[in-house]
Amino acid sequence: MISALKSIHPARRAVLVAAYVLLVEWSRALIQDEPHMAVAALVLGGAALALVVAGWPAERLGLGTSRLGLRVLGGLALGAVLLLPAAVRSTAVPVLPAGLAMAAVAVSIGEELAFRGALYAALDELGGAPLAIIGTTVLWTAAHALSHPPAFLGAVAAAGLLLALWRWACRDLVGPVIGHVVADLAL
Repeated sequence: MISALKSIHPARRAVLVAAYVLLVEWSRALIQDEPHMAVAALVLGGAALALVVAGWPAERLGLGTSRLGLRVLGGLALGAVLLLPAAVRSTAVPVLPAGLAMAAVAVSIGEELAFRGALYAALDELGGAPLAIIGTTVLWTAAHALSHPPAFLGAVAAAGLLLALWRWACRDLVGPVIGHVVADLAL
């Protein structure tokens, strides 16, 4: 997608990426509410979100391979932090069926590639790290407005902010991908 967007002004590029990501997320949320469509909506939504990084250099997305072991360890730590609210609830942790677990992995990876990958890079190019962090957090929260209860959107925003701050501070997307997958599988 970036090859077609290279010649476009950074502001237009950021708007196009944001519009595509929101359209995919809201479509996925609406489709997964249909009977027997949840797994397909999650898998196809994750794949559609992942398409947005086509053509972006891996380093620009935070997907280089240097210090991969530390990045994976960081992702596991992020996952643990994202699970802290669930650790204090009194009910048992739900166990996802295998099909739904694979779908959760697909959408988690797609969301990270789209939000903290391509969208972060586009917003960073446009206005620097503050715009990338705030912009991805706001759009992440808006994208989840149809699939999460309003009372849960504060937690969604906090998770988005944590993942965006990690992306900025570590220049890394591996950690957010792993943390998001761990959190989605456990929640």
